[in-house]
Amino acid sequence: MKFVSWNVNGLRACLGKGFMDYFTASDADFFCLQETKMQPGQAEIKDDRYHQYWYSAEKKGYSGTAILTRHEPLSVAYGLGMEQHDHEGRLITLEYPDYYLCTVYTPNSQRELTRLSYRLEWEADFLRYCLDLDQKKPIIVCGDMNVAHREIDLKNPKTNTGNAGFTPEEREAMTRLLDSGFTDTFRYLHPDETGRYSWWSYMFKAREKNAGWRIDYFLVSNRLADRIQSAEIEDSILGSDHCPVTLTLAD
Repeated sequence: MKFVSWNVNGLRACLGKGFMDYFTASDADFFCLQETKMQPGQAEIKDDRYHQYWYSAEKKGYSGTAILTRHEPLSVAYGLGMEQHDHEGRLITLEYPDYYLCTVYTPNSQRELTRLSYRLEWEADFLRYCLDLDQKKPIIVCGDMNVAHREIDLKNPKTNTGNAGFTPEEREAMTRLLDSGFTDTFRYLHPDETGRYSWWSYMFKAREKNAGWRIDYFLVSNRLADRIQSAEIEDSILGSDHCPVTLTLAD
């Protein structure tokens, strides 16, 4: 099974920058999107092979997630089921006979860390949500998780320490999640590889210089780890300030 996850930073804009070429060529079983920045009907992906599930933020032009899949799920859930979290279109969960698939767009702590306290509240509730699902059947989590977990996951760790996405609190939250029974699939296959990033600032020619961050992930329940066949970062694919990340699991 092939999974793709991509923060498209506005699907309407990305559709004009080659999105469909990559979507078609990827030929994925599951194609997950974050930061769609659209309301229902503002953009569409025409492909009858896929069931489509969209979750928009109430605020127009903000956040939003989607999953396109060739495999009809048993059930679909939107959000964490908690009032304080479920206005920004950040989480979709599909249930299948043998696993759950979640795509997530984790809240950004923002400049000056104005949203860090909320971010940490989200992290705690998301961890509980994942653990609850994992007790029932294995889970696959993908998306823009807005944290570079280790120093090798960004180009300039020293100058970015304490900035949004690389605070001790955010990194510790990712550590807690992984230590609770989940595997970072890219690091499982590429434990010490450096210079592999999934997001680059639009400023200072960051992408040209590969001054990036790895903040887009595929995580799986540990008991799925032996099924990981590939976990890649498609850093040659343009169209967004993020690039797609992929996972292939043995059936």
